Amino acid sequence: MFSAVTTAPAKQSVGETITVLSGRLSSATLLEDRRAAIQGLRSFAKEYPASVASGALRSLIGCLSKDGGDVDTVKVVLETLLMLFNPNEDSPEASEEIALWLADEFTQRQENITLLLDFLETPDFYSRLYSLQLLIAILAARTERTEECVFTAPLGISRLVAILDDRREAVRSEAITLLTYLSPSNIDIQKLVAFEDAFKRIFTIIEAEGSLLEGGQVIEDCLILLANLLRLNASNQTQFRETGCVQQLSKMLQSAYQPPEDGEEVAPWAQAQRNRNVYALLAVIRLFLVRGAVGTMQNQSAFWHHHLLYHALQLAFSHSAENPIKAECSQALVTCADIIRGNSALQESFAQLQVPSPLENAANENGPQANGVPKVYVIDGLLDLTLCVHALQAFDIRMAACECLKAYFYNHSGIREHFLRRAIDGHKSDIVESANVLTTLLRSPTEDSTVDPYRYWFAACIMLHLIFENGTTKDLARQVTEGNEEEGEEVVTSIQIITSHLVTSLNRSDDERITIGYLMLLLCWLFEDLDGVNDLLEEGSNVQRLIQTVVKNTSSEPLVQGLCSMLLGVVYEFSTKDSPIPRGTLQPLLMTNMGRDRYIDRMGKLRAHPFVRDFEMIPQKLDPLTGKLPEVYFDSMFVEFFKDNFSRILRAVDRDPGMEISVITNGVQKGISRELVDSLRSQVDEKENALQECQASLSHLEQQLGQERADSRRFKETTTVDFTRLKAMNESLQRNHEDEIRQLREEHGVKEAELQKHVETARKEAATEIERLQKKADAELQTKVDEYEKQLRAKVEGYEKQLRDTVEGYEKQLRSKEEEHQRQMKLKDEQHQKDIDEVRKQTEEGRKRRQSEADRSSRRAEAEKADLKATISRLEVDLMKANKSKTQEAQAAKEASSRAEKKAAELQKKVQQLETKAKQTDELIQQKEKEKESTQGELDDMLMLFADAEEKANKYKEKLKALGETISDDEDGDEDEDDEEEDEEEGEDEAEDDEKEEKADGEVD
Repeated sequence: MFSAVTTAPAKQSVGETITVLSGRLSSATLLEDRRAAIQGLRSFAKEYPASVASGALRSLIGCLSKDGGDVDTVKVVLETLLMLFNPNEDSPEASEEIALWLADEFTQRQENITLLLDFLETPDFYSRLYSLQLLIAILAARTERTEECVFTAPLGISRLVAILDDRREAVRSEAITLLTYLSPSNIDIQKLVAFEDAFKRIFTIIEAEGSLLEGGQVIEDCLILLANLLRLNASNQTQFRETGCVQQLSKMLQSAYQPPEDGEEVAPWAQAQRNRNVYALLAVIRLFLVRGAVGTMQNQSAFWHHHLLYHALQLAFSHSAENPIKAECSQALVTCADIIRGNSALQESFAQLQVPSPLENAANENGPQANGVPKVYVIDGLLDLTLCVHALQAFDIRMAACECLKAYFYNHSGIREHFLRRAIDGHKSDIVESANVLTTLLRSPTEDSTVDPYRYWFAACIMLHLIFENGTTKDLARQVTEGNEEEGEEVVTSIQIITSHLVTSLNRSDDERITIGYLMLLLCWLFEDLDGVNDLLEEGSNVQRLIQTVVKNTSSEPLVQGLCSMLLGVVYEFSTKDSPIPRGTLQPLLMTNMGRDRYIDRMGKLRAHPFVRDFEMIPQKLDPLTGKLPEVYFDSMFVEFFKDNFSRILRAVDRDPGMEISVITNGVQKGISRELVDSLRSQVDEKENALQECQASLSHLEQQLGQERADSRRFKETTTVDFTRLKAMNESLQRNHEDEIRQLREEHGVKEAELQKHVETARKEAATEIERLQKKADAELQTKVDEYEKQLRAKVEGYEKQLRDTVEGYEKQLRSKEEEHQRQMKLKDEQHQKDIDEVRKQTEEGRKRRQSEADRSSRRAEAEKADLKATISRLEVDLMKANKSKTQEAQAAKEASSRAEKKAAELQKKVQQLETKAKQTDELIQQKEKEKESTQGELDDMLMLFADAEEKANKYKEKLKALGETISDDEDGDEDEDDEEEDEEEGEDEAEDDEKEEKADGEVD
């Protein structure tokens, strides 16, 4: 005996299990088996994505196509594919390359992406949600390929945009995310999405979610999608503007600064979300206002028309805004600046708007108010915000207010002059205006400058934009003076006062932001302004102090030292011999005390400093985490000015003191133009050189003239001899040529006569042959036509005679039947008079029907007769056409005799075809006669059956009467029904006869 040892089955490894499940998925025929295999693979997808993808990826995609109608299977497959894209981080097979591999499998075949897009049309929640998530994962891995596949898929973009109408938030949010990732850089997709009415759908979602104040993350996502569709896309911006969406933006912005109706406190996270929503909305608005873009002017006008500028201002000056929304307030002011910049009409209208005063102690008790806060004109409000708000955390909004003022001045000289005149008038008045730019600059910095140095910096920047490259405003500002000459006070100009404040700031080591503000203003003011340079040079100590700053050995002030060296270069560049410090004195002073190398070194360090070199890259705003003043030192316009003129100012100290710069200001030239002197000198040298060259060339030309005269005389003599010789030769050749032409003409005449004889002979022979063939063909054709006409007339006459005889026979038979039936009815018993009358009535109706049948037969005969006549007419037309074609062939034979026989053969063939048609017509006529005979026989049988039926009915009634039975109306009705059935059978037979006749007529046609 052997003992049986039981052993456990071998345990499969993960790889083997995945292989088995993959094989089962690819080979299973039942849906349940495939679903079970997919569920097994799903359990391994998170931990072993590479193994599952390598073994079953194509089977999984194929299952989507094969079992797409089963919702449960589709859900499991999509879940498995999503797990493959997002495996566990601690998975041994987790790798970024798996996502790329999976994305390649989908994007390299267009139908795979189309398959996922097809699932978006199903109402199932998970099919839509997982398809969108899978498309997002594929797009993240292979962006360009996925964009191309979705764009080229049938209705791909349309189906994605349609998902925005889905009421389920999860599905709708995934659709927004996918469209956001699809649209940032592909302008074709942007246009197609906008064409599918995406703007309206986005605003519908925003309104449904509670707009800016009550909406959550989905509002921000919608605005980001809107920004992607509008960024640098002029056509979408035009469509947005023309479809009334600007009004939607205005309504949303208006709701941003209105306080909540219930007055409840808002949670910090909700407030933060509100702020992000407002910031995103303002960013969307600024996309329409790109400087230099095609539709910027139209967008600015549309925003003004829909009061969007007004709402942005109210948001910026809103007192209900909490501290965290200050960023949105500054963004709102920057948006206002973009709306009016470069648009003169809006710039002029902008100053008429009013806003709540930004100052807590604003004195405007009698003026307009908003929610208890005094209202001021927007320019005054911006100046108050820029110059009178000292809080550190308010720097960003002060910077934005300053930008708004710059936009108000931008490229509008009239506004610049008006603003500056008002500032001058306010400065000269006794009223102390803390928000006056000119007053701020002309008064020495106070002790609070260490706390708020940006007050003077902002004032300098505003003044810089007022006088930059504008001679009128420079003159206006320079004419402002301090001191009363009549009272013995020294009169000091505005440039001298600002320079004095600069020196004082350098001596006191004030915050370098104040010093830099003064230096920026003076550099832009004195550039190409000779009178301004003279004002600065009135006080020689100013130059000495600037030189001391430049030569000071310190590395802590590279910005100030560089700007001071540049200011000295500008002063020397535009100084003259009539300046307080003449140009010839100033250069040695600079070279001795400062030195050229140090000057170039300070300028180079300024140019290479990150705050100048990387100005466009550094954010010009406050960093709230540091708690320090922001590192904002320069104005954007000054940086452009510095980079544009750096090389010129760097070379200024190398120019000779005797050469002055010529500057044209307001149409008046100032200074001596060194360029003009150099030009005049070069012109004199050129004229002297030209005079010497002319004299040398004159003597050379005289020698050439004598030589040319001698050569001309010799050439004339030689030409005369040659002409005489050529004339004699030409006369001899002409005589010989005329003899040859005469001989050739005679030979040509003989040959032409012979050729004409041959042609006439050939033409006569061809005409004779053509005439013979035409007569023969005409005779044969006429004979055939006569025969066909005789045969057709005979057949038609015979058929008409047969039809007349048939009709007459029908009529005689009908009359005899009527007479016989009347005699039988008269012999009926008087007791059955009522029944006899009924039968007579029925007989009368039968007679009418038979009469109508006879009439129809007669009409059909007439119709057949007409059809036969039409057939004859058509045959005659065919004969005429054949005759016409025969005539045309005969005419063609005159043109080419070789084709006459061929045409005659073709006519013979046509004649045979006509004979065949005639035979077919005879056969159809015979068939018609047979059908008429058959119809006549059927009619006779029907009449006999009718008579038998009447006789049987009478006998049946007599028998019933003999037995004492009473004949009821129902029985009479039965007889009537029998008669009606017989009549219906007769009608069906007649219909069949009509159909047969119509078929025969069609065949004859």
